[in-house]
Amino acid sequence: MKAIIPVAGAGTKLRPHSYTQPKALIPLAGKTVLSIIIDQLREAGITEFIFIVGYLGEKIQDYVKTNYPELKCHYVQQVDRQGVGHAIRLTRSIVNKDEVFVVLGDTICEYDIKEVVNSPFSMLGVRKVDDPRDFGVAEINEEGFVTHVVEKPQIPKSNMALVGIYKIRESEQMFQCLENNIRQGLRSHGEYSLTDALDCMINEGSKFKSFKVENWFDCGRKDTLLESNALLLKKFSPPVATEDQSFANTVFIPPVSIGKGCTILNSIIGPNVAIGENTNIDYSIVRNSIVGSYSTLFDIVLTDSLIGSDTNLRGESRSLNIGDNTSIDLG
Repeated sequence: MKAIIPVAGAGTKLRPHSYTQPKALIPLAGKTVLSIIIDQLREAGITEFIFIVGYLGEKIQDYVKTNYPELKCHYVQQVDRQGVGHAIRLTRSIVNKDEVFVVLGDTICEYDIKEVVNSPFSMLGVRKVDDPRDFGVAEINEEGFVTHVVEKPQIPKSNMALVGIYKIRESEQMFQCLENNIRQGLRSHGEYSLTDALDCMINEGSKFKSFKVENWFDCGRKDTLLESNALLLKKFSPPVATEDQSFANTVFIPPVSIGKGCTILNSIIGPNVAIGENTNIDYSIVRNSIVGSYSTLFDIVLTDSLIGSDTNLRGESRSLNIGDNTSIDLG
C-alpha cells in the first residue's frame, strides 16, 4: 500500500504565513501538520509515500528527507492546481495498481488507522457536522456502506462530511474515473474533485465502507489552527523541565511545548502555547499562541497569536505612577 498526501495548496487562509511556509509545515503542538500525518501512517506500517507538491514544494522535500530519511518517497509536481482529483491523477504511474491511502495534507484526525488499513473494503472517513454544505458529503446505508457521495451540495441529504481520509483498494478504477471526469470536463465548484471520482466508482459497483473519526482537527485557518494546537498539546506535550537555567524566573502553565535551544527568562508561558526551536523570550506573557523558531520576544504580551519564524517582537516599556480608582487600557 502506498500513501498519497496532496500538499500543493497555497494555504490562502493562513496568509501571511503560507507565503513563506507550506501550510503542511506550519508548527502545531511541537510538531507540524505533515509530521503528525506521516507518523500516523507509519504506525500502520506504510513506508512508501507520494507527496503532491506545488508552491514551496522544495521545503516539503527538504523537511521529509531530513526528518524521515528511512521512508521511500516520491514527489509529484502539480503546476496547475485544478483540484484534488487532478492532483491524485498525477500519481498514476507511481501507484500502478497498488492500494492507496489518501490523506489530505491539512487533515488531522483521530481514528484506528490499523483497523482501516486492514479492512477488506475501501474506506471513507466521515464525521457528523452541523452544516455539510462546505464539505464532501456521504450518504450511508444501515450497514455502514456508502451509497452516494457529492461535493459541497446545496441541499445535503446527509450530515456526514468526508474528512479527507480515503483507503482505496481499486486504484486502477479510481484512476479510470478520474481520467473520464477530466476528459469530459466534469468539475465541481470549478475543480476536478476526488469526490466525483469516488461516486463514479460506487456507481460502477465498488464498495466503500464508512468509518467515523473521533476527532477532526481543522488546520486551515488561524483561529481553528490555534484551537487544534490547544487540543493536541494535551496529547503530545511533555512536562517542561523548569529547573533548567534556560528558563530562569519563568512560570509555565501547561500544556506547553518548548522547542530545543530556547531561552525563556522572566516570563509567563501558557496555557496552550507551542514555541519552536532556538527562540528567545524575556519579560513576556504568552498564552494560547504558536511561536515559530529562531524568534525573539521581549517585553510583550501575546494571546491568541500565530507568530512566524525569524521574527523579532519588542514591546514598549512604561513607567507608571497611578492613583486609586483608576482604569487604564494600554492595548
